[in-house]
Amino acid sequence: MTTPVDSPCSHLDQIGDFPSDQSVCPQCVARGDGWVHLRQCLVCGQVGCCDNSKNRHATTHFHASGHPLLRSLQPGESWIWCYVDQTAITDHPAGRNQKR
Repeated sequence: MTTPVDSPCSHLDQIGDFPSDQSVCPQCVARGDGWVHLRQCLVCGQVGCCDNSKNRHATTHFHASGHPLLRSLQPGESWIWCYVDQTAITDHPAGRNQKR
C-alpha cells in the first residue's frame, strides 16, 4: 500500500457483516500451498491470502468478482483496503480484526 492512509473511499456502503474466525486460505489448502497473511472480502466474506503469498487469492477474488473492499485478518491489524480507490481506511469499525 503506497497511497496515503485514510483517503476517501466511495465503496464503504458495500460492507457486509461477516465473521472473521477463518484461520486458513481455503484455496491454498486445496492446492497444498502455504500463505503469508489472510485477507477477507468485506462484500461477501471470502477469505484469501495476501499479495505477499504465492497465489494472491484475495487480489484474484477482487479481479474475478469486482468486490472492492478487504480487511486484514492478522491479529493486531485494523485496516481496510479499497482496490478501486487504491486507498487504505484505518478508522472504520469493519477494519477491526475480531478474531478471538
